[in-house]
Amino acid sequence: MSLIYVLNGPNLNLLGTREPEIYGHETLDDIAGQLEDRARELGLEVDMRQSNHEGHLIDWLHEAQAQGAKAVILNAGAFTHTSIALHDAIKSVRTPVIEVHLSNPHAREEFRHLSYVGRAARGTIAGFGALSYLLALEAAARF
Repeated sequence: MSLIYVLNGPNLNLLGTREPEIYGHETLDDIAGQLEDRARELGLEVDMRQSNHEGHLIDWLHEAQAQGAKAVILNAGAFTHTSIALHDAIKSVRTPVIEVHLSNPHAREEFRHLSYVGRAARGTIAGFGALSYLLALEAAARF
């Protein structure tokens, strides 16, 4: 069974309660359940993780390649706009990375318009709430 890593960055552990008018009412556990259900239908396995620490995300990107993961779905949260280290980690692995966002960063504050993650990722899906993750999984299934 092909493995898809789903990595989530800072503050995503607060989904469902943090600014629901922007991020929705679904929790990260709700999204994980939806992904696991769809992954089974697609013959995939999902390994979903969350950390508020940049280094964990980088280590997990390296691990995804070492484990032969089919793809990584990455919501780097605010690190999207600040982390050259994540950009470089994505560029350093062969595993395709799909950037995902619940909201549309381009419809928000100016500082969110720059994505270091997006500059290195295979593609970006944003603005569809929790559905963004499922759309990214559908894309990853086709690699």
